[in-house]
Amino acid sequence: MSRAAAPSDLSVLSFNMQVGVGTKRYREYVTRGWRHVLPSQGVRDNLSRIADLLGAHDIIGLQEIDAGSRRSRYQNQIQSLAEQAGFAYWRVQVNRDLGRVAQHGLGLISRYQPFSVTEHKLPGRLPGRGALVARFGSPAHALTVVVTHLSLGAGSRTQQLAAICEMVADDEHVIVMGDTNCSAHDLLADPALAASGLRVYDRLLPTFPSWRPRRGIDHILTSASLPVHRAGVIETMLSDHRPVEMQIGLPRELGQALARRDSAATG
Repeated sequence: MSRAAAPSDLSVLSFNMQVGVGTKRYREYVTRGWRHVLPSQGVRDNLSRIADLLGAHDIIGLQEIDAGSRRSRYQNQIQSLAEQAGFAYWRVQVNRDLGRVAQHGLGLISRYQPFSVTEHKLPGRLPGRGALVARFGSPAHALTVVVTHLSLGAGSRTQQLAAICEMVADDEHVIVMGDTNCSAHDLLADPALAASGLRVYDRLLPTFPSWRPRRGIDHILTSASLPVHRAGVIETMLSDHRPVEMQIGLPRELGQALARRDSAATG
């Protein structure tokens, strides 16, 4: 088998998918609230539409997923999405294990096989927040991707951002993506984030609520080594959030490491 071509960039996507409920207006928080606890054909149909959306990207971070409970008909939503969209790799981190009621957490879907994946619980006033950390390429030339969903409270978010920055302090090439529950302005003011060198995309990308987005609370942060070629919000209402996407340039050595790993995984 010939070696895979080294990618020069990556398309990444972050999406709070609201376990597929698909809220399209405020009143549906009440009228469709039952979909958070009971199975629904509407959710299954919406998940198929989400799978169609994912196919144009390389690495995807998903928040508010269900890993297999009554409301998802005991189906791991991330495994199902990955299979429908034709991706080679997926991983789930369950942060709120409510047994048959809900297996709530984070998901990673990727065209590339990571060489390391770790799960982390994040500090905060209430439990249930985490970070899923995947490293791609090789230890010598690694891309570190963090998928997370931060707390609503500012104090807890500060602790969580500090913990994430510590996790990636020794990594050169880093992408952090997720629902941060705060604006880019708030992220820029965070002391740990400022000291880390991670960059906040400074143009407004409103993602919430999906039917009339006014707040940009879903973000993709990058290290200085990864140039951002393009960023935007996808205009869709598959959740109460809209997805945010970014085209990111790769240093040559990192692209080659990704290609070698990909060839080894598929060869």
